[in-house]
Amino acid sequence: MIASMTKYSFVLLKGEEGPLLEKLQEIGLVDITRSAKPVNETSQKLAGEVELLDGLIQGLNKAVIPEGIEPEYIDGDIVRLAGGMIMRYSEDTMEIKALEKEVKDLRAWGEFDRSVLDQLAQAGVPLHFHILPHKQFQEEWAHEYALSLIRGKKGKTVYFVVAGEDPLPGEVPVPESSIEEKKAQLEQTKEHFGKTLRRIAGARERIPELEKLRVETLERLDLYLAGVTACPAAEDTILTLVGYAPTENDATVTAALDKTGFLYLKEEAQVMDNPPITFNNNSYVKMFEPLTDMYGRPAYDGFDPTPFISIFFLLFFALCMGDAGYGLILIGIGLMLGKVESFKSTAPLVTTLGIGTVVVGFFMHSFFSVDISTWKIFEPVSFLFLPAEIGGYAGGMVLSILVGIVHICLAMLVKAHQAVKVKGFAASLGTLGWTLLIVGGVVVGGLALAGVMDSAVTQWVVIVLGTVSALGIFVFNNPERNKLANIGMGLWDTYNTATGLLGDVLSYLRLYALGLAGGMLGMAFNDMGKMVLGDGSNAFLWVFFILLVVIGHTLNIAMCALGAFVHPLRLNFLEFFKNSGYEAAGRNYNPLKKQ
Repeated sequence: MIASMTKYSFVLLKGEEGPLLEKLQEIGLVDITRSAKPVNETSQKLAGEVELLDGLIQGLNKAVIPEGIEPEYIDGDIVRLAGGMIMRYSEDTMEIKALEKEVKDLRAWGEFDRSVLDQLAQAGVPLHFHILPHKQFQEEWAHEYALSLIRGKKGKTVYFVVAGEDPLPGEVPVPESSIEEKKAQLEQTKEHFGKTLRRIAGARERIPELEKLRVETLERLDLYLAGVTACPAAEDTILTLVGYAPTENDATVTAALDKTGFLYLKEEAQVMDNPPITFNNNSYVKMFEPLTDMYGRPAYDGFDPTPFISIFFLLFFALCMGDAGYGLILIGIGLMLGKVESFKSTAPLVTTLGIGTVVVGFFMHSFFSVDISTWKIFEPVSFLFLPAEIGGYAGGMVLSILVGIVHICLAMLVKAHQAVKVKGFAASLGTLGWTLLIVGGVVVGGLALAGVMDSAVTQWVVIVLGTVSALGIFVFNNPERNKLANIGMGLWDTYNTATGLLGDVLSYLRLYALGLAGGMLGMAFNDMGKMVLGDGSNAFLWVFFILLVVIGHTLNIAMCALGAFVHPLRLNFLEFFKNSGYEAAGRNYNPLKKQ
């Protein structure tokens, strides 16, 4: 749910904004509206310093230091030192690669004395070096020119030298030095590179200094951007600042501000203030907040879609994967990610998706694409398995459609609730009419099919629903508009809703299609493995069987996981958000704080 916010308005004398902002930074709970990007030369300079420090940290971490290199420590400015070492590391690396290539090229020519080549050139007998593909080299050239074949085999590159007159193709520059001279140059460069590596190793151990400097620079940038937002008044002698903090932290913020002695006003934030948005969800729902942020946060008077995403994204993901064995793999991946510092925040979500996949996969009676409904061990709980057919249609397809109908109906209920909350009951009759017609119709139809309501009662209920809904849709959809105009808009809405809802419901078939495709591909790998294994009497074939099945299911899990992430996200972002009237009009809560 969206957390309620308190608005803090500060009135300051010019020059007092610095101490106030520093105090707010220490509190770490007040969001001062500020730009996310540099706004002037000073902020651009600070942002540039942060970018430089990021580059230095990344450069030091990316440097490949062989084992056994002893760090060489150098005192002084770590920024200058790291920058110089990274530049030298890059230059030495490129020079070594170039020299190694030159040595490889010279090795084809063999040993020669460069001074002899110069003497021949001065005597009027220059040597010309050539490289040609074998198919372009002609054997008769050896009889027509003073040609010496250095290296050349059929199908390979031909290296040859011509003395004196030389009109032949493929000439390359005469090597500047011999292979021994180039090897000596390479060794000298490697020796220099070793010294660079020792200094890089020493600089790498001072990365915490760079990280601390980066944090301090970020804090200065954040503080500066917050100060720039202050609005001058009274001939530039007074400044005003506005900040927001969650109402649940009101006591902490107020107590801290009272100690500062600064003048401030406190009031409940209003929609027109466009306060920042933060969520107040439990630990389970919080795992799915990054998915909401991918689309955008709601307006202050909107609703938090994360609780709905936490249920339906998990369900849709599990339906797309559709295999309990794959769910166990995801659980294992999630547990391993939890041990990696950079993935700790993502690991719980992966594990949760794995648990959901295990449950739904069991319901779909699939374990690594093997139908477990035929296993005797599961006969006592076979009633929990999804039937192969429901009403003459594939069980998975019917389930996907039913889930889609429930998802869309829930979205329409949310839209009706929000409409009444924001616009009032009278202005929401059109929305309520559509919600009553569709959601009520689905409920009545379900009860009738289940035999709870007889045909006579169903008929009267449908008539009442249709009549009440029609009044809201065609007559009272906008109380401030002419009734004829309302009827016209009602007809237009009817066309859009009828055509849109059909497409929306059919979109949920992708859940069935993706689950079916993954299951069929997994079964194909299983069948291929059985074909390789044969009767199982050859122990050597078990190795190929295991490799084929493991590699095949690994690829299948990767492809299924990709589809199971993208398409459920699409169903939530398009079908649910559209039918619930969700708009991403809010901004993230970003308090001024110490990094």
